[in-house]
Amino acid sequence: MENTGTAAADRRRQQRRVVLATGVGTTIEWFDFFIYAQAAALVFGPVFFAALGPSAGLLVSLATIGISFLFRPLGAVIAGHYGDKVGRRQVLVVSLFLMGGATTLIGILPTPAAIGVVAPVLLLLLRIVQGLSAGAEWGGAALMAVESAPTDRRARYGSAPQQGAPLGLILATGCFALMTVVAPDDEAFLSWGWRVPFLFSAVLVVVGYFIRRRVEESPTFVEMSRGGQVRKAPVGVLFRTRPALVIVAALAFAANSAASYIVAGGFLQNYLTAPGHPGQLSRTTVLMVVTLSGLSWLVVLHFAAVVSDRIGRRTTFVIGWIALAATTFPLLLAMDSGSVVVLFVAVTAYMWAVMINSGPLAAYLAELFPAEIRYSGVALAYAFGSIFGGAFAPMIATALYTGTGSLYSVGWYVVGIVAVSLTCTLLLRDRSGVDLGPGSGAYDGSSFVFGRRAGHSEHDRSTVAS
Repeated sequence: MENTGTAAADRRRQQRRVVLATGVGTTIEWFDFFIYAQAAALVFGPVFFAALGPSAGLLVSLATIGISFLFRPLGAVIAGHYGDKVGRRQVLVVSLFLMGGATTLIGILPTPAAIGVVAPVLLLLLRIVQGLSAGAEWGGAALMAVESAPTDRRARYGSAPQQGAPLGLILATGCFALMTVVAPDDEAFLSWGWRVPFLFSAVLVVVGYFIRRRVEESPTFVEMSRGGQVRKAPVGVLFRTRPALVIVAALAFAANSAASYIVAGGFLQNYLTAPGHPGQLSRTTVLMVVTLSGLSWLVVLHFAAVVSDRIGRRTTFVIGWIALAATTFPLLLAMDSGSVVVLFVAVTAYMWAVMINSGPLAAYLAELFPAEIRYSGVALAYAFGSIFGGAFAPMIATALYTGTGSLYSVGWYVVGIVAVSLTCTLLLRDRSGVDLGPGSGAYDGSSFVFGRRAGHSEHDRSTVAS
C-alpha cells in the first residue's frame, strides 16, 4: 500500500515537472519569436532594409517573419523523425538551444553600415534557424504534457505549452516597452535599445535547460520503446497513411494563427504608430496595451482547456471560431478610435476569442494521431497550420490595407480564414478521451466522420501500417 502511495506521489511530482518544463520551454521559444516580430515591425525596416525605402523596407522586414514559417515543416520532419524514434525529451533540449542561440546572435548582428548586404542575409539565415527550432519545439512540448496527463485532464495539462505563447508575448512586449523608456529617442532605440531583449534570450535558455534536464521521458514513448513499436521511418508512415489528416488538422486551427499574428506579429503595432495616422499612438503605449491585455489571456486559455475536457474539443473549437468572427471588426474599428481604453478592450476581447481554441489545441492534435507517428503528425500539422494561417498574416494585412485604404479588407481576410477553419473543425471527429497508448491507433485521415465521440466505432481503433 505504501509503495502504491509512493508511486502515485512520484507520478504527480513528475507531472508537475512536465507542466513546468513544457510551459517554461515554450515561453522561451515564443519570447524569441515575438521579439523578432516586434523588431520586424518597429526596427528591422530602417536598420536592415533602409535601402529599399520605408514602405518596401517594412514589407520585406515583415516578410522575414513569414519566411521562417516555411522552414517549420522541415524542423517538424526532423524533430518528428527523432521524436518518434529516440524520444520527445532529447529533441526538446536541442530545439531550445537552437532557438536561443539564433536569437542571441541576432542581438549582436552588425548592421549593413558595417558589413553591407551580408547583414540582412545573416538576419534571414538566423531567422530560418528560428523557424527550424519552432517546428521542432511545439509538437514535442505538447506531447510531453498531454501524454503525461490523466485522461480527463489532457487539455488542462496540454495548456501549459500553450500558455507559453501569451507569456512569451507579455515578456517580449514588456521588454520592448521597457527599452522604449530606457532608450526613448529613435537614435538610441534603433542603435542598441532593440538588441537588449535579444541578448536576454541567452539567460532564459540557461534557465530553461536546467528545468528541462530534470524531466523524464514521456510514458507513452517509454511504453512504445519497451514494446518494440518504434517505427524506422515514422514520417514516411505518416505520409503514406494519413496525409489528408495532416492538412485538414492544420487548416482546422490556421485561423487562430492568422488572427493572433495580426496583434502579435506586428501589423497592429505598425498601423497604430505610423506617422500621420489620425489615431497615432506611441510605441510604448501600444506595447503596454498588448502587454497588459495579455495578462488576462492566460486565464481564458486555461479555462477553455478545462471546459474542453468536459464538453469535447470539437464543440469548444466551434465556440471559439464564432467568437473570433464576432470580435474581428470591433478590433479594427477600435484601431481607428484614438482611445487607448477602447483599444485595450477590443484587443482583449479579440484575443480572448483566440485563446478559446489555443487552450485545448495540444490535446486536440495529440488525440488525432497514433503514438507511433504522433510527434511527426502533431509537429507537421502545427507547422503547416502556422504557414497556412500566420506565416504571412502581418504582411498580407499590411498589403491589403495599403492597397485598399480600408481596414475592412483585413477583417474579411481574417473572417475568411475563420470560415475555412470552422469547416475543417466540423469535418474532424471529436476524439476527446481516446486511448493514447501504443497500438491504440487513430482513424484513417481519408475518412472524416464529424460529430462522433471517441470509442464509438471500431474504425476509431485502426492501427498504423508498418
